[in-house]
Amino acid sequence: MEFLCYHRDRPGSVALRYELLEDHWSYMDRYAKEMIARGPTLADDGDTPTGSLHIVGLPDPAAARAFAFDEPNYQAGVYRDVLLRRWRNTLGRTMWDFSGGRTGGNRYLVLGLSTGQAVDLAVPPGRDDLIAYGPLLSDDGATWLGTAALVRAPDPDTARAILTQDRYADIEVHNWQFGGRPS
Repeated sequence: MEFLCYHRDRPGSVALRYELLEDHWSYMDRYAKEMIARGPTLADDGDTPTGSLHIVGLPDPAAARAFAFDEPNYQAGVYRDVLLRRWRNTLGRTMWDFSGGRTGGNRYLVLGLSTGQAVDLAVPPGRDDLIAYGPLLSDDGATWLGTAALVRAPDPDTARAILTQDRYADIEVHNWQFGGRPS
């Protein structure tokens, strides 16, 4: 099963986040084989972290909750909240398989949240700029709760446009970058 975990930073927690950086990376190293995508979301300045995204394949919802809530930054109070949802990898690849590479262009996390009739289940045609894409689901996988994507786009409005605008209660667009230990 695949899960999307988005930890949102607590205001004023940047110093603590940097203090725990090695602990965070060491924790994530334990999940390297299960990782589909990872990386921080950033403020408009492009440098200040605002959250941490991980998409990971795990055996079940209990393992996903352990992954999310045992994370060192969460344990230390860096994060204000956690969005944890089952997710389906409709591209069938990891972010490392993205042909556009790690750099060049703006990258965004797009979260479309809803409880209505499912929409945007299929990968949009002609979208070579998609890094990851798939529906957000209930723990049992039976109920559609929205759509999440990682996308390379010139600006936030273009990133937002990959989703059907009037079918979501809210669409969030966050600056995002490829994560992991620097090479």
